[in-house]
Amino acid sequence: MKLLLALLIAGLLGVTLGSQSFAETPNSLSAEEHDAGFELLFDGESFEGWRHAGNWKIDDGVLTREGKGGSLVYSAKKIPDDFELRFDWKVAKGSNSGVYYRPGQYEYQILDNAVHVDGKNPRTSAASIYFCMAPSHDATNPVGEWNEGRIVCKGTVVQHWLNGTKVVHLDYADAKWKDNVELLRLRGGDLAARGANLSLQDHGDPVWYRSIKLRTLGADDQLDSTPVVPAELTAEVQREEQAKLKGIIERRRKIK
Repeated sequence: MKLLLALLIAGLLGVTLGSQSFAETPNSLSAEEHDAGFELLFDGESFEGWRHAGNWKIDDGVLTREGKGGSLVYSAKKIPDDFELRFDWKVAKGSNSGVYYRPGQYEYQILDNAVHVDGKNPRTSAASIYFCMAPSHDATNPVGEWNEGRIVCKGTVVQHWLNGTKVVHLDYADAKWKDNVELLRLRGGDLAARGANLSLQDHGDPVWYRSIKLRTLGADDQLDSTPVVPAELTAEVQREEQAKLKGIIERRRKIK
C-alpha cells in the first residue's frame, strides 16, 4: 500500500518525476503532461513552427534528415530560461546528432556510442553535455530503438535524463565543477547564456526525432536533487580530449 501511494505521488510531481513512458500515441501529450503545462512542438504531420533548408522531412510521424542543409530549428518561440524538454530519438549505426537548447555549445549529445569515435569519451557520449559533463553511465537502448531524452534546467542547474534515468546533474555555480565549466568555455560555450531556439543538429547521419514537448518551469517546481557521479575518463581519453580541444582553439583563432 505504501509503495502504491508513493507511485501515485510521484506521478503528480512534474519535474521530480524521474521518467516518462512513451505516450500511447507518439506526438501527443499524456494526461500528466497536459496537466503539467507541456506544449507539443511537433504534431507529427507538419513543419509548422520549424524552419530548415529543405534537408529535413517527416516520415510516418517522425522528423528525419536527408541531403545537406543544416539544423532543424524551432523558430516559433525561444526556449524559456527555466524549462523541461522531452523528446524521443533514435540513431542508425555510427550516427551522430545533437539537441541544442541554449546559446553557444549547450548540447545534449545524440550518438551511437558503440561505433562513433565520440563514444570513446564519456564527455562526448550520448546524453552528455557535450564536451562539458559526462553522463553517469551509458543508458542508451540498442541502435535502431527509440530512446527517451529529457532536459531539465532551472537556475544554475542542468540535468540530462536518458530512458528514465538522470545521468547528468550539473550545478555550474558549484566550484567543484569549475574544470568542466572551463572546458566548455574554451570550446566556445557560456553556461550563463539564455534565449536560444531549440535546434536539432544535422551532422550528415541518419537520425530520427518525435514527441518533442516543452514546458516552462515555475518557482514552485522542485528539481530532483539526487547526486549524479559522472563517468570517469581514462588517462588516454583525457590526452585525446586535450588534443581535440587544442585543435578547436586553433581553428577558432584562424577564423578570427
